[in-house]
Amino acid sequence: CSAIDACESSNGGCSSKAECWRTTPGNRACVCSSGYTGDGIVCIKINPCLVNNGGCDRNAECTQTGPNQAVCNCLKGYSGDGKTCTYISLCSQNNGGCSEFAICNDTELTDRTCTCKPNYIGDGFKCRGNILQELLRNSNTSRFYFHLETLSIRDISGPGPFTLFVPRTDVLNSDPRVKDWIAKGVMAQVLRYHMVGCASLLYKDLTAITNITSLHGDLIHISYSQNSLVLNNKAEIILSDAVGTNGVIHVINQILVP
Repeated sequence: CSAIDACESSNGGCSSKAECWRTTPGNRACVCSSGYTGDGIVCIKINPCLVNNGGCDRNAECTQTGPNQAVCNCLKGYSGDGKTCTYISLCSQNNGGCSEFAICNDTELTDRTCTCKPNYIGDGFKCRGNILQELLRNSNTSRFYFHLETLSIRDISGPGPFTLFVPRTDVLNSDPRVKDWIAKGVMAQVLRYHMVGCASLLYKDLTAITNITSLHGDLIHISYSQNSLVLNNKAEIILSDAVGTNGVIHVINQILVP
C-alpha cells in the first residue's frame, strides 16, 4: 500500500492562489500564497490600502498595484514621495500670480486670493498706487514724471482727485519746444496745463463736457467726434483711464500749450 497524496490532483482542491501542503496520508492543508488572504480554498488579494491608507501620507492617494502591493501619490496641492506629502503654497511662487503690490493668501488647496496692499487699488492681480507712482511705472508717461521731479512740482501729490492729460514720452522727447520752455522757465506752466484738480474724469465723463479748467488756470477745450476725444482740436487721447488712488491718467499724442 502507498500513501495517498491529497495534493496530487487539482492542487488538492486548494485555491490556485494557495499552496497545498500534505499533512497525513490522504489529508492536506491549504495556505494562501504571499499577498493573498483567505482559508486556502478561497484566496483573495490583500489590498494594503484598506489599512492605514497603505502607509501613505494622509494627504496622498493609495493605489493597489498587486497582491499586498501599492503606490502612494500625493494629492493635488501637495508634493513629496507619497509617504510624506507637504502642502504647496500657491503664494510661495511668484506671489501666487498676484500683483507685486498685492498680498497673496492661500484659501484652498488649489486657490488663493489677491488683495491690493494699503494705499493701492485694483483687483489684486493689477494694483495701482497714486498717479505719481503710476506715471513713473509706465514708459508712456515716465518722461512727464521726470519733468515734474526736475521742477519739483508737487501739485498732484495730495489726495486729489486729479485728472492728467500726459503727452506720451516720445512726444516729450522729440518736441524741440520743450528745451525752449525749460530755458525760458515756463515748462512748469506747460506741465500744469495738463493737470485738472478736484475731479477724476474717466473717458466716458470727458465725452459729456466741452471745457475744463487746468491747474494752470486756462481752459482745455474737449471735442468728441468719430469715436475719439480731442483736446484743443489737436491732441487726441490715445490711452485712457489709468486709475490711481488719487486720480486718473490719460495719454495724449501732442503737447497742450496754454
